[in-house]
Amino acid sequence: MSVIKVSAKSRTASVAGAIAGVIREHGRAEVQAIGAGAVNQAIKAIAIANGYLVEEGTSISCTPEFVDVEIDANERTALRLLIEPK
Repeated sequence: MSVIKVSAKSRTASVAGAIAGVIREHGRAEVQAIGAGAVNQAIKAIAIANGYLVEEGTSISCTPEFVDVEIDANERTALRLLIEPK
């Protein structure tokens, strides 16, 4: 399962579709965002994905945690959002 990376410029509907698709295929999804704008887009996408999945009878929950990631030899703190069916 790959990590869905979200930026401040990500389209929420596209990210939501990716989240829902990964949950359907793998049973859970992992979203990563760095910065307030990216986290905002990620949370909105999760809410939209929840709407898609609830129509199919699946309700989801989200567990956030901080993780350190390396980008261009620099260490950054990202927010990882683990999304799983309830």
